[in-house]
Amino acid sequence: MFTSSFKGADEVLSTNIIPNDPTLSNFDYVFTSVPFARYMFNSFVVSATVTVIALFFHSMAAYALARLRFRGRDTIFIAIFSTLLVTAPVVLVPLFLVVHRLGLLNSYAGLIIPAIFSAFGIFLLRQFYLSIPAELEEAAILDGCGYWMIYRKIILPMSRSIFAALAVLFFLANWNSFLWPLVATTDQDLQVVQLGIASFQDQHSADWNYVLAAALVAAIPTLIVFAFFQRRIVESVKTSGLK
Repeated sequence: MFTSSFKGADEVLSTNIIPNDPTLSNFDYVFTSVPFARYMFNSFVVSATVTVIALFFHSMAAYALARLRFRGRDTIFIAIFSTLLVTAPVVLVPLFLVVHRLGLLNSYAGLIIPAIFSAFGIFLLRQFYLSIPAELEEAAILDGCGYWMIYRKIILPMSRSIFAALAVLFFLANWNSFLWPLVATTDQDLQVVQLGIASFQDQHSADWNYVLAAALVAAIPTLIVFAFFQRRIVESVKTSGLK
């Protein structure tokens, strides 16, 4: 994909790894023929917003399900975890009807709000919080801290590594989202990058040099996110809540 995006139309289907006549005209065409920069901006806004909001609410839910004791806690967790058994196409129609009744179609809110909930994120954070020694919370309680202070002063700082891993997963999932944006938006100004690539491929099905150039541009932000959080991702694998 990388090398072929620099090839011309007469060379893109060749078996040569290195282009004989490299050109940047493919990228120029991608950004001038369609509002591809707008598509990438929309994807970034949706992906970044969903990631930040999801980590905030998921961490609170996971902390409550892992460390607090209240009636129905295990039942609530099982109900949340069981949603992993339901695939996205199953809830697509009812979700569309709900969003339509709320008047959120063709809006950023319609793209962001339905994507916030993730049972996998809550499950992973809950398992991480279960590994944190209870003595830390007991010491904080003796110092006069309440649940909110414990969450803010102890739980959140110790969650940086797992947050980094989940941030990459959430960002990638929403950056690559195609089905729900296809259903929830008809306004071209709100189209995300995956819809842009799909429509671009429909228009230029024979011009693979343009399609590969668009795919390469769309892949760059995901590589940047992974490179930025790479060290934290490794730490999330090695640590178990206490350094």
